[in-house]
Amino acid sequence: MLRKWLICSLTTCVGLIPISKVMSQEIKSEKDSIRSSKDSTRQLDEVVVTALGIKRSKRNLTFSTQEIKSDELLRAKDPSILNSMTGKIAGVQLTSSTGMPGSATRIVIRGATSLYGDNQALIILDGIPINNDETGNPTDGGGGSNRLNDLDPAIIDNVNILKGAAATALYGSAGARGVVLITTKKGTMSNTPKVSFSTSNIMDKAILPEHQMKYALGLDGQYYDGVNQQSSLSWGPSMDSLTAADPSVKFYNPLKEFYKTGFTTLDNVSVSGGNGKSDYVMSYSYVNQSGTEPTTNFIRHNFFSKYNVNILNDLTATFQLSYSSSVNNILPQSYASNPLFTLYNAPVSYNLNPYEDEDGNQRLYRTGRDNPYWLLHNTINKSNINRFIPVLTINWHPTNWLSIMERGGGDVYVDRYHSFVNQGSVTYTTGLITTNNTTFKQFNNDFIVTLNKDFGSKWRTNLILGNNIYSNYSENLYAYGSDLSIAGFSNMSNASNVKYTESSGLKRKVGFYSQAEIDYDKFLILSLTGRYDGSSVLSSDHRYYPYGSIATGFIFSEFLSENAKKIINFGKVRVSYASVGNDNVDAYANNTYYNQATVTGANGIPTNYPFGGLNGFLISDALGNGKLRNELQKEFETGLEMKFFDSRIGVEASYFHRNMSNGIVAGLALPYSTGYASTTINSSRMTTNGIELLINANPIRTKDFRWDLTINYTRIRTIVNEIAPGLDTASIGGTYAIAGQRYGMLMGTRYQRQDGKIVVDDNGLPVNNGIAEVVGNNTPNWLGGITNTFNYKNFMLSFFIDVKSGGAFINSQDSYGMYYGTAIQTLDRGTRVVNGVNATTQQANTVAVTGRDYWQSVSGVTESYVQNASYVKLRNVTFSYSLPKTVLGNSLIKATSITFTAKNIILNKSKGFTAGDPETINSGGASNGAMGVYLPSVPGSTSYGLSLNVNF
Repeated sequence: MLRKWLICSLTTCVGLIPISKVMSQEIKSEKDSIRSSKDSTRQLDEVVVTALGIKRSKRNLTFSTQEIKSDELLRAKDPSILNSMTGKIAGVQLTSSTGMPGSATRIVIRGATSLYGDNQALIILDGIPINNDETGNPTDGGGGSNRLNDLDPAIIDNVNILKGAAATALYGSAGARGVVLITTKKGTMSNTPKVSFSTSNIMDKAILPEHQMKYALGLDGQYYDGVNQQSSLSWGPSMDSLTAADPSVKFYNPLKEFYKTGFTTLDNVSVSGGNGKSDYVMSYSYVNQSGTEPTTNFIRHNFFSKYNVNILNDLTATFQLSYSSSVNNILPQSYASNPLFTLYNAPVSYNLNPYEDEDGNQRLYRTGRDNPYWLLHNTINKSNINRFIPVLTINWHPTNWLSIMERGGGDVYVDRYHSFVNQGSVTYTTGLITTNNTTFKQFNNDFIVTLNKDFGSKWRTNLILGNNIYSNYSENLYAYGSDLSIAGFSNMSNASNVKYTESSGLKRKVGFYSQAEIDYDKFLILSLTGRYDGSSVLSSDHRYYPYGSIATGFIFSEFLSENAKKIINFGKVRVSYASVGNDNVDAYANNTYYNQATVTGANGIPTNYPFGGLNGFLISDALGNGKLRNELQKEFETGLEMKFFDSRIGVEASYFHRNMSNGIVAGLALPYSTGYASTTINSSRMTTNGIELLINANPIRTKDFRWDLTINYTRIRTIVNEIAPGLDTASIGGTYAIAGQRYGMLMGTRYQRQDGKIVVDDNGLPVNNGIAEVVGNNTPNWLGGITNTFNYKNFMLSFFIDVKSGGAFINSQDSYGMYYGTAIQTLDRGTRVVNGVNATTQQANTVAVTGRDYWQSVSGVTESYVQNASYVKLRNVTFSYSLPKTVLGNSLIKATSITFTAKNIILNKSKGFTAGDPETINSGGASNGAMGVYLPSVPGSTSYGLSLNVNF
């Protein structure tokens, strides 16, 4: 099905105009010819931001990059920068956790680089690394928010993705995971200030998971009213027969009645200006995203200012400050206080409202769980973030061949998380309060010397020498209070029992780096990089480690004949090899430290210290490893870049092969005879191969009409070669690493089989094999995207088709739904004979079973609820109209436009997929172990919005 959709999409996009027509299309006027020439020249001379914020001609790059401009980011009308980039970059996988406002999004470039460590890309803002950790995860489990959500998309000028090790080697250890370079906007040289205002209003409708709507609460066809007879099972009579027999029984749609229409408001105002010696830009943005789940919302305020001044003719300084303040009201997405768990398994014959009876007690159709509406009104899960990112850059150009740059910056934020469960909860009867305050401080300084020198007319050289100093400090204060004295009072002083913990960590790095580039006669480029890093988290014997890269580019189009250049106006082959270190280990992993003691007595009751006025500590059961060293990445890459027909068509293809060795393995089990339970070692190895393809085309380009087309394709395979001696399988959260298998395996029980047939017991029910086996892999087979943009005079239409093929996930919600009788699969309730072999007689099964017995039996077999998360979706549609300048005349308004946007309006899912939106199925968040594990969580949305932009 996916293939048919993709072929159809490609045919629609490319097949409208034969290639011969593209080749032979005539330019209608001299103005068109001039514009065409300028477009092709601009594309060949395009300047992009590379490592350390250095601008280089894309023509001379010896590695793979891809850039997204501000207009493309803002077109999605999404508060999240990462969500705006999803599906548009070859070699990059962006994965949403859930559809909750402010939820975390994961960005991985060229697959996993570490077994246990961080695999997400390094984020650089105007030359300074900034934090993108996931914080604010609910106490009862589920995803939080990643810190890139603090950044305002409206201040971004462009985002450039550095993919390979050769491109990122200058960034040191963290760059091994790939780098996202974010460049902010700058002021103008206009003496008259320019004011821009934009506002967007967006409506969201949840893409609901499937739920059977036919059968009532009850058992074996008998109706339970949920009051006098309570049950969690919906194996009652059909609603049609029930309402016909008893008109007082009503039909309810639990999901539709619970979810509401979400609304998002995005407002921005900016002022920019300058003169011949200085320029400035200031911006304020406001985001108010009210979720489709009634209590979730995300509110953010952003202030940004940048000031650039020429102190002397050869000395410039730039200072900028980003500040954000956000509040995120979320909900747990696990089991305990997650309202969606009960909601997704609720019967269609029971009204969940009112959630309390006349005496103020909870009412629900079953025991053992809280009413979802009671949880909405009696729980709090709130995260409050305040963040500052200052950057100061000083550039001195004493000569035309020498420049010196000093750049320093910081990233400081405080995350104050507060959760509350009122008295009367089924799970926390006496109530619960937690606070989790995180303080993060990161500082970075680069001193860079750049030398440019030409030798004759053919030799051009460039040399960069630099030093980097980096520190990262985090502090966490956590308090857990139980047994509340006063109902409804959400303050830690209300708790009778309080447990308090504190932790902190400091990491420091120092690095010395260099890059040399030689360009011979504009057709042969050689680039060499080297870096020597020291990391405080590694052992003293292995604290310092060198690495580097060598890359070359050959522009073969310089040797083509003039006739050939009319077809191939640019062609380049590039090859690179890089070795990059990665200190992917937590602070103090070298040491064995002490923890506040908890001692369990012979009666099985734990005693927590302090106890009886005395404190106590026990040595950790995790043994520190004083010999830890850096992980090592060795990567080979080759690529081809070509432009055809006066840059009407551009093709960029890359292949890479990466070996990871000395990989960190955390939590490795130790024999109890050692006195410890686990340790961390360097032992894992992984291999990654990947193919990336990017096609840009401009099939039509006339005076009034322009059609631009972009296609990207990614296929990546990461194989775990080795974990540790004697260890072939390791748990990484909810996923697994298995030697010899792809990274990201999912494990669970399967049907017991004999000669390919399911084995059944004497009751005719499938037999569970009872052991954990591979049931799927959470990584996609390939990713693709197609963007079409049409401009006609003052109108613009753009639509983006996003494709994901493959990638399994465990739909744990369906496991419960199959047992309770609420899953969509349980509509098939007829008596059946399972096609299998009897375990006792070894003969074909002939025993008939009821639908309830069958579905409740298979609900315990993981294989039965593993699903395919493939999709083809019309992710974004944008239609805008700009008022002609002739209409505006000499008015105060210089430009204005109105834009309509739509998101996820067409979604084609794999057969058997039941969880709503295939993108929002990672209920545990954006970590390595959360991918492909689904519990009841907020789904993605179909969105429609209207925007107004005015420039003064």
